Amino acid sequence: MVELFPETAERPTTEGERKKSWMQRLKAGLAKTSSNLSLLFVGARIDEDLYEELESALLMSDAGMDATEFLLSNLRRKVKEEKLLDAADVKQALKGLMIDMLRPLEKPLELGRYEPLVMMIAGVNGAGKTTTIGKLAKHMQRYEQSVLLAAGDTFRAAAREQLMVWGQRNNVTVVSQASGDPAAVAFDAVQSGKARGMDVVMVDTAGRLPTQLHLMEELKKIKRVIGKGMDGAPHEVVLVIDGNTGQNALAQVKAFDDALQLTGLVITKLDGTAKGGVLAAIARTRPVPVYFIGVGEKLDDLQPFNAEEFVEALLG
Repeated sequence: MVELFPETAERPTTEGERKKSWMQRLKAGLAKTSSNLSLLFVGARIDEDLYEELESALLMSDAGMDATEFLLSNLRRKVKEEKLLDAADVKQALKGLMIDMLRPLEKPLELGRYEPLVMMIAGVNGAGKTTTIGKLAKHMQRYEQSVLLAAGDTFRAAAREQLMVWGQRNNVTVVSQASGDPAAVAFDAVQSGKARGMDVVMVDTAGRLPTQLHLMEELKKIKRVIGKGMDGAPHEVVLVIDGNTGQNALAQVKAFDDALQLTGLVITKLDGTAKGGVLAAIARTRPVPVYFIGVGEKLDDLQPFNAEEFVEALLG
């Protein structure tokens, strides 16, 4: 099996330089929350005021009440047990608690388990779903994986065309129908992927809100039809989430997971206005693995999620 760990498009000369470049972009992406949290510890006294300010900052970061209460109650206990008196030590303790909370979300996307590996990609309009599919396919090609895409977003002509253009530019086959049933497109793509001996088949689906129940039912139908095209497929059901949507992102994870049994998430657009705390909310409430996080539009702005790096960028 191959673990999918993306590399950069223009790879820096050393691994250290690559890591530094990524961390700089991630820190910039989470700067809004990072500044709110980090400033609390500058010259702070360890008292009730600090805990109250921390609670406000975590809630403002979209961490949600459950995760915030969990972190603060454990932080209070740690401060008491270890007799922490210095603000820097308390900050380190909070870092450790956040890393422990987020670590269950760390899981690499493994390739090569099936021939082909069939992936169904879901998400609401505007989350960056089609762009993410393009980035994922490009990364997979670097690992000598042959990729076939299914333009299953038949509701939005622009999405189909976007995928077709991407496919032509990167020499990736795209199965498409000018109009018709997205489930049929998905079925054709799986059949084609098997016949051609492809390594990966990725099925794009129409962006929808989880409140649009008839559309959620159609997603379930697409999943069922993919299973008819290949036993056990789809092997991956991935939800793409806009990192700026806050607690709404958690609602999306719950709704799509209930409907489709998600295997992984991709969090996009952690690029300046995003708050980042929503990953804590996801970890506490619905811990679906986060395969990748994205901080921008470039190919190398999509990287595997690493709890330690994320918390370092968040708390500095």
